[in-house]
Amino acid sequence: MYYTQGLTQQEITKKLHIHQSTVSRLLRRAQDTNIVRISVTLPSGIFSELEQKIETKFELSEAVVVDSGTDEGTIARDLGAAAAFFLETTLNSGDIVGISSWSEALLAMVDSLHPSQCAANGEVVQILGGLGNPGAQSHATHLTQRLAELTSATAVLLPAPGIVGSAEHRKVLLKDTYVQQATALFGRIDVALVGIGALEPSKLLASSGNSFSPKELKVLKRQGAVGDICLRFFDEQGVPVPTPLNNCVIAVELADLHRARRVVGVAGGSRKHRAIFAALRGRWVNVLITDKATAEFLAEA
Repeated sequence: MYYTQGLTQQEITKKLHIHQSTVSRLLRRAQDTNIVRISVTLPSGIFSELEQKIETKFELSEAVVVDSGTDEGTIARDLGAAAAFFLETTLNSGDIVGISSWSEALLAMVDSLHPSQCAANGEVVQILGGLGNPGAQSHATHLTQRLAELTSATAVLLPAPGIVGSAEHRKVLLKDTYVQQATALFGRIDVALVGIGALEPSKLLASSGNSFSPKELKVLKRQGAVGDICLRFFDEQGVPVPTPLNNCVIAVELADLHRARRVVGVAGGSRKHRAIFAALRGRWVNVLITDKATAEFLAEA
């Protein structure tokens, strides 16, 4: 009556003149004795087992696996759409949201968002310097301002390059009033949205002028660097790589990210496999949104 005819427990109680607790007990007994067996058929594009495997292996609070192609542009678009849905359903009023610059997936995320009040009375702060090549600079500004607009929050820009020429130059810029308004929020971020970069910069990052030179990248490689978050590099184990180059970066420190309630890494593609694996090993993100091929790599690595 319950499973085949679709009657509710209350309807069965009235029809058979028995107590509802008896109905519940009999239904449980039917499953225990295999009179009733329940199977769940997931729709295509849902990878719950794979997500759970990654969550358990890397102690993530959540993993989102997206079915996508192999082209980097396609992957960025699909991950961005998934990240937009995740953000719309998890942000809270008053949240301080940090967002990295120079990520194609995060740019796609903002372009996929629907207007809402999900972060009303909150702030969206840029956590990686966005000044650079004028042709690319609009991406960094667009990310922060558009995300704030769509979530009903206030935008806080970081008006500085991601990489400067020297440690002295960095010290001067960090004294700027508007730069300090942004950096003062770094330790108070509730949700951080970050890309995970391979050692070789993406086309967007390279075109921005905020990437290290080939000579400097060789230094990082010799030190064991395999990837970065906000131009803060780490090795295969996820351990930060200390070099003088770190003193030329204007961005959130990895230690500040650890204080955030959620650090959402949005990254995928075979070029970034080692970097994503290392970031998970170092516990630099606790939410990962990635493509199926990358998730399978992580599950078996």
